[in-house]
Amino acid sequence: MENAILLHNQHWQNKSFNISIKRDLLNKLLKFHSSKEIQIITGLRRSGKSSLLKLYINELIKSENPKSILFINFDDPNFSEIYQKPEKIYLIIEIAEKLTQIQVKYLFLDEIQTVTGWEKYIKSVYDAERFRKICISGSNSKLLLGDYSNLLSGRYIISKMYPLSLQEILNNYNFSDNLTILQNKPQVLNLLENCLKYGTFPEIVLKNNEQIKHEILTNYYDSILIKDCIINKNIRDNKSFKELAFYIFNNLATLYSYNSLSKATGINDISVKEYINAMQEAFLLYEISQFSFKIKKQLRSKRKLYSIDNGLITATSLNFSENKGKLFENFVFSELLKYGYDNIFLYNENKECDFIIKKDKQLIAIQAAFEINTKNREREINGLLYVQKKLQISKSFIVTLSQSERINNNISIIPIYELSKILEK
Repeated sequence: MENAILLHNQHWQNKSFNISIKRDLLNKLLKFHSSKEIQIITGLRRSGKSSLLKLYINELIKSENPKSILFINFDDPNFSEIYQKPEKIYLIIEIAEKLTQIQVKYLFLDEIQTVTGWEKYIKSVYDAERFRKICISGSNSKLLLGDYSNLLSGRYIISKMYPLSLQEILNNYNFSDNLTILQNKPQVLNLLENCLKYGTFPEIVLKNNEQIKHEILTNYYDSILIKDCIINKNIRDNKSFKELAFYIFNNLATLYSYNSLSKATGINDISVKEYINAMQEAFLLYEISQFSFKIKKQLRSKRKLYSIDNGLITATSLNFSENKGKLFENFVFSELLKYGYDNIFLYNENKECDFIIKKDKQLIAIQAAFEINTKNREREINGLLYVQKKLQISKSFIVTLSQSERINNNISIIPIYELSKILEK
């Protein structure tokens, strides 16, 4: 365990962690640095939670004694003896302080969900004011819905971590404004094509070899299914679960019901719902329903499933990567999530609109189209015109790969790299 602790804490030797891509969420963590609340980061495995914590540590060591900062990643099997005994986290602290002869003031615990009952330990040290700051991360959306979650009520600030947003990627390549993007449009379009096919996991964005990308993404997918779904939710019928996941990833962004999935896969609808919930809790899938002002109608309507990352689709699907329209729709959905839009709906009554989102008290309608051409132009615009009238929406967009056009005062065609700026207004 001593060797593992030393390996995780290279900053004790006054060495910064080598993190290539900066994350926007770091600013939020730093903003609340002086507050006593526990910082909790949840998100998909491999989306960059560990790197974010290390970026935070890099900032801390500029003004704090590096040896007063302890980082532990519980995914390391060297800490497996603690998984069922959260009280032994004290042992890690004692070993660290014995190694450094310095009291730990800043505690960073990564992938905390592997430790059963971790909330009891965290509450005890928080209430005792044992540390100046506690930061933890986990790969499960139900991280704070366990048996002991109420223990931490009112004691934490939670943030959601996703794979890289398009804006973070563009910033990393110094394409941070529209003028620079236009001046480097071939390179930007190449980046976009790579994002559509291979997604935006940090490690993937930095790789050039397509075979290596595919192998890494396949490993990510398998790891999430096994560790964060099958093991975490104690799913017994592994074969049926994997078959459903495979079927879903080959049919994303398609209207469905639990009954229709049951008929298509031969898995009973109760298990279908259970399996989808497991994938949602692991941040692997997101489900959206029909927009309606009536809650009952929302609950009864057919729904769509999207993946948080396009790379997982490419790695697991038979021919999904050939359908740029569906890949682009999924990518637009993931971007909306990354910009903070949790309540995303579809509209599919008479006319179809891909996404209805709410900004403040205003609804915004969004169509996702890889490109606008003579075949789809009328359909996409008519869909927006219909929902504008039906739902009294005044602002609508057709998001494309690179096209830009003003249709009328209420409808605009925009390239996806302008989406973040439009939503910020």
